[in-house]
Amino acid sequence: MSPVDTTHAIKLIPASQFTIEQLAAIYNQTRVDYMVPMPMNAARLGEYVATYDVKLEHSLVATTQDGEMLGVAMLGLRKDRAWITRLGVLPNTRRGGIGKALLEGLIEQAVHVSINFHMLEVIKNNVPAHQLFLKFGFREVGELLILRRSPLTSPQDPVVADAQRLDRADSLVLVGHDRGTQPWTNQSESLRNANEVSGLRLTLADGSRGWLVYQRQKFLLTRFAFKTEAGDPSTVAYALLSHLHHQYPRLDTQIENIQVNDPHLPALYEMGYIESFRRIEMWHGTPPPSLNSTTKAG
Repeated sequence: MSPVDTTHAIKLIPASQFTIEQLAAIYNQTRVDYMVPMPMNAARLGEYVATYDVKLEHSLVATTQDGEMLGVAMLGLRKDRAWITRLGVLPNTRRGGIGKALLEGLIEQAVHVSINFHMLEVIKNNVPAHQLFLKFGFREVGELLILRRSPLTSPQDPVVADAQRLDRADSLVLVGHDRGTQPWTNQSESLRNANEVSGLRLTLADGSRGWLVYQRQKFLLTRFAFKTEAGDPSTVAYALLSHLHHQYPRLDTQIENIQVNDPHLPALYEMGYIESFRRIEMWHGTPPPSLNSTTKAG
């Protein structure tokens, strides 16, 4: 039996009217049957909101007229750009217009604050969501990889190099320049908002040099940003990773949204990283001139 169209009965309420615990609960309920569920508790969702500049007053919860929650969608806002994220609908109410209403509502919220350019990522092969975004005029602009490396991977001796550890301040200066257009999760603002950000900089004997900025969480290394300043990117990245994993041999590693054409990617595979899944990056509207300069200059 086809789901009943519930569009006429939907209320869209600002997410700021709910507690973070309520938002985490409804988000998890919408993802129970996803190919990659990615559950979140209240603390993780709160960190997500802060790191990615999600504005709860412009994010939305869909409810019935009686207040029963049906779905949720969140909106990140930065200069001249908006990010649509965490859009989900309860499984038994899908195909009833709720996702469409949430997406339309977020776009309206962005336009209300004079932002007409929107970014998002959708898990590859999530056909219903992908088709919804295409219907709204979003277009594919790239493919993104999510990679993991287990601490049980055979350890590698660090490549001989002149290596220097970087503190948070120096690391954030580096990620604010010359990295080109990045997915929302990897933009300089995301790293500035994150805790425990550090970096490595090294020069090899042949003059090749580059840097890696990362976040160290309690049990995890994440949020990698590479830059090769001279030499072969794969060689420089391998050297950087050899020093990083020698320094933190017991930590798991996850890299979100590395672009499939990133020249450092071969080094990650050589270092034992494996692909977990892929996302499709999509844009709606005309990219503002500040998009590239913002992610370059922070």
